[in-house]
Amino acid sequence: MPLQNYTLPNSQPAHQTPLTERQLLHSVVEIARHVFGAAASSIFLIDGDSGDLVFEAVAGQGDAHLPGTRFPAGTGIAGWVAMSGQPVYVDDLSGSRRFSRLTAESTGYVPNSLMAAPLIRSSDCIGVLEVLDPSVASRSELADLDVLSLLAVQAAISLEILIRARHRTHGSPLTDENAFLLDRIGKAMGVADPATVELAVSLLAAAEGVLTGGRDTG
Repeated sequence: MPLQNYTLPNSQPAHQTPLTERQLLHSVVEIARHVFGAAASSIFLIDGDSGDLVFEAVAGQGDAHLPGTRFPAGTGIAGWVAMSGQPVYVDDLSGSRRFSRLTAESTGYVPNSLMAAPLIRSSDCIGVLEVLDPSVASRSELADLDVLSLLAVQAAISLEILIRARHRTHGSPLTDENAFLLDRIGKAMGVADPATVELAVSLLAAAEGVLTGGRDTG
């Protein structure tokens, strides 16, 4: 499935998102779908002006038409996760009051279960990583949420580094070497054990400090 072309929230329509960001988001949803044996995985980013949830990357069901689709703030379980900043695992959506069946039907796929975790940047939720109909049952529900949350952390930190690096270079895209390095990091974190991922996240946080000179620019 070719990578979709889109703009990040708050970006100007004339400035397309660099390929690096699109590769990153696409790799995260592909990893999440594979790790959980899911029917689909997606990342919503929050439009900073309207608060809308915008499909930015999709793997599996809906990958051909959903990128760019938006829903009002607070819609469904993804909207609840975005507002609360808390991950959630619902194994039977038929009994969930937060689940919006009409919204799911509009996407062309209605799941029976889902997992979702927030993407946090500078203490604010900037998006939601969601997995539909996970089928891998080798871990406990809590462990699954831990893994999903680590993937969300990886996406948020990497986006933070990319956004700040782009700002420091006045909008110039990162070099191919750096882009490929970040892509390899993302793929490796998707298959590593939780302890290794935790260490990698710490190293990424340290890298952020190097890029920003220790300043809080959030």
